[in-house]
Amino acid sequence: MMPQPYPVTPICGACDGFAVAHITTGRTTPTGQRHTLPAVCPACHGTGITTRTAPAPVTAGR
Repeated sequence: MMPQPYPVTPICGACDGFAVAHITTGRTTPTGQRHTLPAVCPACHGTGITTRTAPAPVTAGR
């Protein structure tokens, strides 16, 4: 049997699939861990993928 290929998942063009980045605040907790803030991609809302949409129809003339 031939393996069935999976459909290609469209990766977000704004973040290239890296949808969430954690930025350190410079502070640490009492246990020594760093405080971080998540920065989420506004284009894909933190998923890293986009949905394919059909192009909008273009009407020309009258």
